[in-house]
Amino acid sequence: MQIEVASIRIRKRIRKDLRDIDQLATSMDRFGQLHPITVTRRNVLIAGRRRLEAAKRLGWLTIEATVVGKSDAAQRLELEIEENVQRFPLDSDELEQALVRLDRMRNPGFFRRAWYAVLAFFRRLFRVDDR
Repeated sequence: MQIEVASIRIRKRIRKDLRDIDQLATSMDRFGQLHPITVTRRNVLIAGRRRLEAAKRLGWLTIEATVVGKSDAAQRLELEIEENVQRFPLDSDELEQALVRLDRMRNPGFFRRAWYAVLAFFRRLFRVDDR
């Protein structure tokens, strides 16, 4: 559900250093919001402070949010901890392999470009739709 950014209240948070908000804002501007923030029914932020700050920097008026029903302070803190702890970054080998794959996709060699051209020709010829 979309909620107004200005209506979200932020109370005491675990994470003090928000790190690289500009980088996250660039990502959100390019790809959109990939994961909703989490708030209470009264729009108190539970999880997603960095996403919220990035949305503010982008000038968004609304943000996608998941609203959590009845919860006490301990449950809200547990949710905040869980979301931050369970995010596991790619290791350097995984990231390197992914970037190599991306580069190959963006810059295909001659034979791959020729193959794509042949596929496109037959798709047009037989009106094949990948959807």
